[in-house]
Amino acid sequence: MSGLFVKDIYKTYEGKDVLAGISFQLEHGEVVALLGPSGCGKSTLLSIIAGLTVPERGQVAWDGEDLSSVPPHKRGFGLMFQDYALFPHMNVSGNVSFGLRMERLPRDTIERTVSETLDLVGLPGFDTRDVHTLSGGEQQRVALARALAPQPKLLMLDEPLGSLDRALREQLLEDLRKIVRRTQQTTLYVTHDQEEAYALADRIVVMRAGEVAQIGTPQQIYHHPETAFVARFVGLSNLVPGEAHGEWVTTSLGKFPLESPAQGSVWVLLRPDTARLKDNHSDISGKVTEVVFRGESCVVRMKVGPEELPLSFELPTCEELPTIGDQVRFSIDSKGGLQWFPGTNDE
Repeated sequence: MSGLFVKDIYKTYEGKDVLAGISFQLEHGEVVALLGPSGCGKSTLLSIIAGLTVPERGQVAWDGEDLSSVPPHKRGFGLMFQDYALFPHMNVSGNVSFGLRMERLPRDTIERTVSETLDLVGLPGFDTRDVHTLSGGEQQRVALARALAPQPKLLMLDEPLGSLDRALREQLLEDLRKIVRRTQQTTLYVTHDQEEAYALADRIVVMRAGEVAQIGTPQQIYHHPETAFVARFVGLSNLVPGEAHGEWVTTSLGKFPLESPAQGSVWVLLRPDTARLKDNHSDISGKVTEVVFRGESCVVRMKVGPEELPLSFELPTCEELPTIGDQVRFSIDSKGGLQWFPGTNDE
């Protein structure tokens, strides 16, 4: 068994379950994202893996070695927080070299490693800079360099881009992706943002209320969500309640064929990229409430059916697009465009 092994982790606070049986593995060189809403237990799980918090039950192991009796500073893991937590009384070099000095490495080795790591994160020549003079993005890079410098077995990042504006976040996400790929750094990345998880991770562990909702590649999570919760959380919000009878499901929008048979109450997912505007003979109609241009595609939001369900669809801009207030008719590709999930309470 190589890499990180997390099995049946349980943790409670004030009698409430924060983590309830979390299990997953992370191989050497792999990047795994813990994805879920605030309060689902992601940061608590990271703290347990780092050794900063003790679980009631469960095991954390590295390369087959149980870490329960190994203190945090001897696990060889690097941890970076959202607020960077830079040491204010140290300059950039002092911050980056902190872990190296704790290992009592030779001075020339420390200086060389600091220089190489600052180059890696795009801050060459910043070693003597005061951390108070740095921008938010530069502070984030220093914190990343500090975590990377000791060459950790596992790099753990807790919402590292959460406090940055969108443009800077996208740039640093791309830089981070290149860095972890170039160094083949085994990485555990905590985020509530599915776009960050898609861009960075080899696999995603979707969490909900202290439990694992689904594990898979970004493509598997997006194209084959296993529950209505996972679908909603990764941005697939076109969920309509229905009643299934074998190969057909009846909803307020009409009757649809199913690729796999079902019975009883279900959620029906209308995938946003499978809608096609049609002529007046189409069965589904809606009133356009918003049109968002995105280059090659356009997001059209509308209220659909007698219940005025808020749905959104992605259309190619080569089509003749509707405008706000238009009443349009459209169809859903029944092959691949529909997916169902059992129950109608799994929000």
